[in-house]
Amino acid sequence: MEIETLKEKYPLVSDLAAEKETFWVNPDYGQQAKLCTTQSDLFDAAARFERFAPYFASAFKETAKSHGILESPIYHLEKMKCSLTQRENYELLGELYLKADNELPISGSIKSRGGIYEVLVIAERLAIAAHKLAYLDNYQVLDTPEFHDFFSQYGIAVGSTGNLGLSIGIVAAKLGFQATVHMSRDAKQWKKDLLREKGVIVVEYDGSFTEAITAGRELAAKTPNVFFIDDEGSVNLYLGYAVAAIRLQKQLRDQHIKVDADHPLFVYLPAGVGGSPSGVTFGLKTIFGDDVHAIFSEPTHVPSVALGMATGLNEKISVYNLGLDGLTEADGLAVGRPSRLAGHEMRTLLDGIATFDDDRVMAYTAELFDQEQIRVEPSAAAGFAALRAAQPILAKKYPMTHATHIVWATGGMLVPDAEFQRDYRLGKALLTR
Repeated sequence: MEIETLKEKYPLVSDLAAEKETFWVNPDYGQQAKLCTTQSDLFDAAARFERFAPYFASAFKETAKSHGILESPIYHLEKMKCSLTQRENYELLGELYLKADNELPISGSIKSRGGIYEVLVIAERLAIAAHKLAYLDNYQVLDTPEFHDFFSQYGIAVGSTGNLGLSIGIVAAKLGFQATVHMSRDAKQWKKDLLREKGVIVVEYDGSFTEAITAGRELAAKTPNVFFIDDEGSVNLYLGYAVAAIRLQKQLRDQHIKVDADHPLFVYLPAGVGGSPSGVTFGLKTIFGDDVHAIFSEPTHVPSVALGMATGLNEKISVYNLGLDGLTEADGLAVGRPSRLAGHEMRTLLDGIATFDDDRVMAYTAELFDQEQIRVEPSAAAGFAALRAAQPILAKKYPMTHATHIVWATGGMLVPDAEFQRDYRLGKALLTR
């Protein structure tokens, strides 16, 4: 379909092409649909993480305190709520929290959930097929030279803007796989350097994420014994992300936070290709049902999921088709074409999508540190933009007095100090101007 025709049929497309901040309300939200994943799939993924916990406790000492469970805390943001609502002049009913996936062990990002999970699926399948592992074994045995040598016969590859590559590359290399990450121009240099330090092969491309993932997929298909983890359509990645909902249910209960019709839960998630926020949303809807509502957040220069879902074209259209440059400080969200899976699965599960200018996330990055002493990378602050944009719309649809709002911070723990200080200075200047 011609772009001008799309603009006539979908007025939102004109706003996206003009790089305007906007909010798309999903007209199909809440309708019945057949999904490709089920509650059984979700709990199977959770059980696999449990089986691998002894391995993580042994191989990654930072997980020993949690007995090998990869999880992040939630923080009550009283000061941040007061600061940003006053600064941006809007009302936020209910309580504000941060889901701090920026503190997830190993790679310090939400990608530790999905990316690592798919590596585990591959490793377990290979070891069991070779009769080296049984499901009831203590998986700590995987942290031995025997298994390292076994996995070295195989390769794992992925295309990434950064955080997914870190998660997959670090764990795959630690297990013994020959790990390769195909990285786009948007990826930060420190992420490439860190991967190389961990023994991962990094292949760089001058073009976009789409070029990196396409080239990586084609190369892996030609190479024997190489598994390509496809961020544009992997069900295993999706399920790994979804496990967060099971863990969040317990965290909320332990903090005596109710989730029901009178105490709705709203979750604000940054979106790049759309896989990680979609997986989390599927998990949340599976666990909390109609009492939880998810909002995605995307840069105005790279609104790939909004464009795909609003037009119904999903992965068949790219932001570059609109003439957008795809450039953003929120490098983890710099993906021009959405996941094949996300648009289909989110058709009835996602409430809406907000788009934001880069200045907002830079300011939020500094503000969150000033108010709560929490360090995130700019893309991880994107949920605050969706929080602001969504309130007038949500207030017309739901009882908000006792609402719980969770901004999902998707990365930042491994950001070098010099990089964070640069982001902080830029954000602080925006706060004080």
